[in-house]
Amino acid sequence: MHGMLEDYRAGLGIDRAHDEADRRAKRRIGCPALILWSSRDDLELLYGDVLAVWEPWTTTRRGRSLDCGHHMAEEAPEELAGEILAFMRAA
Repeated sequence: MHGMLEDYRAGLGIDRAHDEADRRAKRRIGCPALILWSSRDDLELLYGDVLAVWEPWTTTRRGRSLDCGHHMAEEAPEELAGEILAFMRAA
């Protein structure tokens, strides 16, 4: 629990500062990125097109939503594993 809360805390502090520095320096993730999210969570509601959110941060990306809630690994393990394996084979 402590580690999980520290991760959220970092997202509001040091992670945000690092993101802003990377954005100013125009740094991007140079390797292919797999973006997966749950369709029954609020990510699309909050941010709209999830892949478009990652466009300024990545050079190559692909992804989609999985039909599950917040805990993808527990709720859709086969579908998640299949996406990861297909991504790794293509890389």
